[in-house]
Amino acid sequence: MRKSINFNSGWLYSPIHLGLAEPDDTFESVTLPHSNKLFPHSNNDNLDYQFISHYRKHFFYQKEIQDEQVFLDFDGVMVACKVFLNRELLYENLGGYRPFSVNLTPGLQNSDNVLDLIVDSNERKDIPPFGHLVDYLTYGGIYRDVHLRIVNLVHINNVFILTFDVLNNPQLKCVVGLSKASSDLSLEAVLLDQEKCPIAKSKSLVDEDSCSLHFDSLPHISLWDLDNPNLYSMSISLFAENKLIDTVVERFGFRTAEFRTDGGFYLNGERIQLFGLNRHQTYPYLGAAAPKRLQEQDAEILKQELACNIVRTSHYPQSPHFLNRCDEIGLLVFEEITGWQHIGDEQWQKISLNELKAFILRDRNHPSIILWGTRINESMDDNDFYTQTNALAHRLDPTRQTGGVRNFLGSNLLEDVYTYNDFSGSIKKPPQKPHLVTEFAGHMYPTKVWDHEKRLIDHALLHARIHDEQLGHQDITGAIGWCAFDYATHIEFGSGDRVCYHGTMDIFRLPKWAAYFYQSQQPPQKEIVLHAATHWTMGDRNGGGSSPLTIFSNCEEIEVIFGEINLGRYAPDHKTYPHLLHPPFIISGLDKYNAWGQREFYDLHFKGYIENKVVAQQTIPSNRLPKALDLQLYSATLIANGADMTRLAFRIIDDFGNLLPYVSKIVNFKIEGPADIIGENPYPLFGGQAAIFIKARMETGTVTIHGFADGLPPSDVKLDIIREN
Repeated sequence: MRKSINFNSGWLYSPIHLGLAEPDDTFESVTLPHSNKLFPHSNNDNLDYQFISHYRKHFFYQKEIQDEQVFLDFDGVMVACKVFLNRELLYENLGGYRPFSVNLTPGLQNSDNVLDLIVDSNERKDIPPFGHLVDYLTYGGIYRDVHLRIVNLVHINNVFILTFDVLNNPQLKCVVGLSKASSDLSLEAVLLDQEKCPIAKSKSLVDEDSCSLHFDSLPHISLWDLDNPNLYSMSISLFAENKLIDTVVERFGFRTAEFRTDGGFYLNGERIQLFGLNRHQTYPYLGAAAPKRLQEQDAEILKQELACNIVRTSHYPQSPHFLNRCDEIGLLVFEEITGWQHIGDEQWQKISLNELKAFILRDRNHPSIILWGTRINESMDDNDFYTQTNALAHRLDPTRQTGGVRNFLGSNLLEDVYTYNDFSGSIKKPPQKPHLVTEFAGHMYPTKVWDHEKRLIDHALLHARIHDEQLGHQDITGAIGWCAFDYATHIEFGSGDRVCYHGTMDIFRLPKWAAYFYQSQQPPQKEIVLHAATHWTMGDRNGGGSSPLTIFSNCEEIEVIFGEINLGRYAPDHKTYPHLLHPPFIISGLDKYNAWGQREFYDLHFKGYIENKVVAQQTIPSNRLPKALDLQLYSATLIANGADMTRLAFRIIDDFGNLLPYVSKIVNFKIEGPADIIGENPYPLFGGQAAIFIKARMETGTVTIHGFADGLPPSDVKLDIIREN
């Protein structure tokens, strides 16, 4: 029977390329995912991770059956690696985003074994995305999970679940690929509902290395959609002479997803305007080595905090944990091939095609994925190469369409959807339909949390304006803004600290005002949003004052109170933003109440109304003085596995909980219990907000984190480290 063993713990690491005979005491102990180096939150130099490192792991193996096969499954190693077992080279992988497997069986000893990985994290021009400039960093190491897989010589290699006619008479086909064909084999597929109860079954004899099992009659099926992401499972069992030898369980959903030539995208037959953001997978301190919880939290932030219905995995395939969470919460995904503007030689293209094959085979059962990106982001036309990528995608997955992201109109369309990065400041009329805007804003308007008020507002309103335009454009399927989170980059692209400040949130996943625009577009039944885009200071804008006042909210009306003066209720600006579900509130005429040089300066108070009832309030004090160090944990528990971690955000706030981005303080942390701080400690806080990570050790217990900043009361938060169920 199949076994899958998490292989993340018990590794040894050296940042120096050591010989295979080097003793273990020259290594340090690490747990995967692992970055070959930890970094500050800014001023990252790509040269710092470009070196060859050495990973080692000892493990005991005892063969249980004669035909047992053992594989090592890697989710990702950056950028290339050689895998040695008991000092013999077994495999070399090229490409940091490609999942790959290594057959350990020929070299395994029936006793103690040693694995050595020599990891080359240099930006090699022969491997995508390199060969020219790249606008993101590719931090090194074994940065994703590793599993040991033990199977029979004859086993299930892959499973592809296809659904048909789900809106009328749902049908199902399960295509199973085997490692080897044999005349005595049979397959059984069992459909499991959301509670893992069997509801349908199909059986078939097997005489080839690929077999299809059909379900022509199914009970009532619940569709997967944005609000009800119903997930089913398929349990596939392989028998030899009626003896069970392998079982695989794949999760999937019943849904239709189609980009049509009328200009629309349809999910389950209903037109949905796509509204989303791009995501880079990198983090402060960790590089790309984020564990399961942080990957899942990014998906949650995009769907639940930023109210997106789609994310583009720019510009490479991303973590299975991230994609799994998108399935679970109903977040659509445009998954993309690795690259940035550059196409390499024939060998480079071969690596790219191998990666495309690997991630489609891995990910094609995810109901959240609606489009395969088969063109190197913003590259020039290359009909020969892109004919191959599109043909491969359609052969491996005939159920999904393809898109190819370009940054110039008029390029050759070999894909099914014209995907286009539009930085015109508007929505250009599409030359082809269906047409999806895959980037806008971004480098046209980099914005920092501590920028002056007008820039923060203009940044948010740029996103509001483009989305308003695309929502009213019947020839556009939607728009995906650049981007969700700030990210570290090469010196050729970033700000003075090598950070691209293109995000609606900062690099810590904490909001700028543009994030409040996105958040305000969700129905108030999910969350009521009211956030005034002002620091309520006299001298932060050219000419002084705070007029006009911008408020992002999904309330029906906003009441504004200046000191003791009630200015009345205001409606959203439907005239300027006629297509947004919840337009911003734009309120003019405040200058006469807080004119330049005026002696009295009063608190500002807002009330949000729905159906004439107060449902939200915000107060911004006139003094704007720091009163507290606010600590917020994203998770209250961690798993005691040496890898699990969560974000600890910290902010300097006023009496009413508003961020104070112009306050600079040194923040110190002290931790008690079985966990460690990942990040800068002490932290020289500038911009009013930042975050560190709390990483679990192998022991259980309660962890307390204390925070200190001069002139403010100390703060603390607690979390529990528990065993996994």
